[in-house]
Amino acid sequence: MTQKERTELLYRSIGEKILVLDGAYGVQLQSQKLTEQDYQGEIFKGHSHPLKNNVDVLNITQPKIVAELHSEYLNAGADIITTNTFSSTSVSQADFNLEKESYALNVAGAQIAREEADRWTQKNPSKPRWVAGSLGPTNKTTSVAIDLNDPSMRSIEFDVLKDSYSNAIQGLYDGGIDILLVETIFDTLNAKAAVLAADEFCKKNQVTLPLILSWTATDLSGRNLSGQTIEAFWISIKHANPFAIGLNCSFGARELRESVNNLAKIADVPVIAYPNAGLPNALGEFDETPKVTSDYLHEWTRNGLVNIVGGCCGTTPDHIQQICKRIESELPRQIPTNNRNLQLAGIDKFEIIN
Repeated sequence: MTQKERTELLYRSIGEKILVLDGAYGVQLQSQKLTEQDYQGEIFKGHSHPLKNNVDVLNITQPKIVAELHSEYLNAGADIITTNTFSSTSVSQADFNLEKESYALNVAGAQIAREEADRWTQKNPSKPRWVAGSLGPTNKTTSVAIDLNDPSMRSIEFDVLKDSYSNAIQGLYDGGIDILLVETIFDTLNAKAAVLAADEFCKKNQVTLPLILSWTATDLSGRNLSGQTIEAFWISIKHANPFAIGLNCSFGARELRESVNNLAKIADVPVIAYPNAGLPNALGEFDETPKVTSDYLHEWTRNGLVNIVGGCCGTTPDHIQQICKRIESELPRQIPTNNRNLQLAGIDKFEIIN
């Protein structure tokens, strides 16, 4: 199928069933216990900065390992797999002195995922698979001041961040993605830089690239780092007309349940949710079993809160397999009628009810 045909099929499928996203990549790839030499490979041998645990570079140096993980998630039943490019923007790769490799990392990550998704679709044409290009939040913030004596000081300018996202999006598209996934949004203004980059890219190239925006809470109050609730975030970005809006990472499903419910009531597009496997333990590891995670997500689907589910940090192919089994008979969330009231948002939602 062409990219256009896959997009049309995606829009049809989201109304017919709950789609399943895959699980964690960073944690899973780091568990391979690869050495610095493995990360460098031949291409980056003797690189100026250590590359160990920069899992995105494995798209170039160890593509078979990345492909195998994609295949495990597809075998588990995932409908959508995400590219291993969460930190592949030039802004994030600057920590490793690999900012000039951003485009190549995104192309490689997308190509690996595309090949695996197509291979599994060919094995079972009745179950098509899609590739979502992952764009992480970067390690910079455009909303929060970095100098208490100068409230205007930021760690990065908006246009610089937007250009970094533009370069990554070009690579992801050239590599063959179907969906653009802006995920783990802790700063709404950062997300708007990605949204603008995506909008400019699609207009320039006259293409349709379904956009998923996924917010993340930074504390148990249910707000992101820039202070917004999930309802205020939705109002802030709904002008982008995303394919889906939702939540990921943060805490486990139990802690995110209220935010998912609040979003499900107001968003007039599909809702996606893919939480961590609970909260990490004292060693930074995740103990929540596939059964526990799937139980939580099954409750969400049973109550009509979501259209796409999956897993984030700590989730494995086993988690995704259990989720697929538990929700296979559930119907997707019904999209509510578009709210015509005036809605505004700062850090909280404000609505004038007619």
